[in-house]
Amino acid sequence: MINQPSGPTLLGFDVVMVGTILAGVAALAVMMAIYAAITVRDPMAKRVKALTDRREELKQGIVKSTSKKRQSLVRKSEKTEKMKDTLAGMKVLQQSQIQEVQQKLAHAGYRNKELAVYVIALRMILPIILGIIGFVVIYVIDYFPDWSGMKRVAGMGAMLFAGYKGPEIFLQNKSGKRVDAIRKGLPDALDLLVICAEAGLTVDAAFNRVAKELGRAYPELGDEFALTAIELSFLNERKMAFDNLAYRVDLDAVKGVVTTMIQTERYGTPLASALRVLSAEFRNERMMRAEEKAARLPAIMTVPLILFILPVLFIVILGPAACSIADAFSDDGPAKAK
Repeated sequence: MINQPSGPTLLGFDVVMVGTILAGVAALAVMMAIYAAITVRDPMAKRVKALTDRREELKQGIVKSTSKKRQSLVRKSEKTEKMKDTLAGMKVLQQSQIQEVQQKLAHAGYRNKELAVYVIALRMILPIILGIIGFVVIYVIDYFPDWSGMKRVAGMGAMLFAGYKGPEIFLQNKSGKRVDAIRKGLPDALDLLVICAEAGLTVDAAFNRVAKELGRAYPELGDEFALTAIELSFLNERKMAFDNLAYRVDLDAVKGVVTTMIQTERYGTPLASALRVLSAEFRNERMMRAEEKAARLPAIMTVPLILFILPVLFIVILGPAACSIADAFSDDGPAKAK
């Protein structure tokens, strides 16, 4: 008795089964997309809470009101000071290093300056931990018995490098994503600032209004503008609030805006005209970046086209013919045997 195949095959695979699996994966992806669209969270909710806390700190002169908050702040400072003293005793901590890490944390969106000491400690501890894990996995357990001596040494070096550079790479990744998000919304924010300035609003009120309008579309930019508005309202020197904005955002365009705002505050130059020029410049720059990406697109799409699109196209075009030929040969076999 000859076993008949359950369906047409292509390259040894059942076409019906493969199609069923792909249909199931597509249905699951559609369900996940619908769930993600339904359960959209407000990106500014957590940021507004943090800004409210910052406003309260500025109102109280950076002094906590309740005894519990004051004790938690003192306890956290004591832990940080103990760790700082330990690292300083090991001769691995310098003030310039702390300031550099603090600025990287600010660029990544972390405003707690005490985290710089923990980042430096992680850069010292993680290589030891990952080095021990790599030594146990590679040499003691011998998880990769086929590796040569050079591959084992390279594996250990990769683990040590990942432990030392891991925190810095993480902060650079966070900072890059945050800068890209702020760069996208900066021209729109400047246009709104121009409208607010021409309407007669003060600088802090204009920043606050722009933060409210663009908070949902660009939460990172809205967060920075809202914090700048709060600091403009409470700090003694308004220049300090603009300098803090340039310190927190690693973007030349933001530094240009800060310079313009400081000059208008100092010399009384028209704010709307200066911001209008900056907005047009940033829009031209964004258009140039888009044209550059469009010009690079054919070269970038060559490899995906060869690896993914052309094979699928060949399967779609030649698949039915191959199935027909395979069915014809399978039908001629039993006839010739008779």
